[in-house]
This record gives sequence, C-alpha cells and structure tokens, in this order.
Amino acid sequence: MSGSRTSPGLAPLLICTVLFSVGAYFTFAAVQGDFGIFRRVQVEAEIEILQAELDHLDGRVSEMRNKTRRLSDGYLDLELLDIQARDVLGLMRADEIIIR
Repeated sequence: MSGSRTSPGLAPLLICTVLFSVGAYFTFAAVQGDFGIFRRVQVEAEIEILQAELDHLDGRVSEMRNKTRRLSDGYLDLELLDIQARDVLGLMRADEIIIR
C-alpha cells in the first residue's frame, strides 16, 4: 500500500533557503546598491560640495556684474578705470615711482 510520508522532506528547506536568499539580496541592495543608504550619503556629500561651489561662483558673477556696470557708459568709475588701465595695459602716471 502506498503510505503517506510524515516527514516534511526537502520542500520546506528549499523554500526557507530561497526566501532567506531573496531577503538577504534585498537587504544588501538597500544598503549598498545603486539607490542604497551608502549611495545616498555619497550623493548628499556631493550636493554640499557643489552647493559651496555654486555659492562661490554666484559671488564671482555678482562681482563681475558690478565691475561691468561700473565700466559701462552710463556709469563710469574713474578709479576702476585707472586700476584696469594699470593692470591690463601697464600704464602709470608721470609722477609715480614703480618698485618691483
């Protein structure tokens, strides 16, 4: 006669192994994957660095806009014009002594 087996066999062990493997994979992906915790920390650090660089460049742009406005036809700053002529063209007044 065909008796039914009372021992569970390999099926529950195989199911537990597969479920554990899938859980371990998703846990690993959540921590070290492309969208995991470590990547998020790295991206946030890059954001801080790039934000600091953006703030620095915004300051430089503001400075350049100020200088451009001061050298425009409508608003001519003679002191800035004198500084630019000295730096760019190497000009000096006749009563000055240059020490290098």
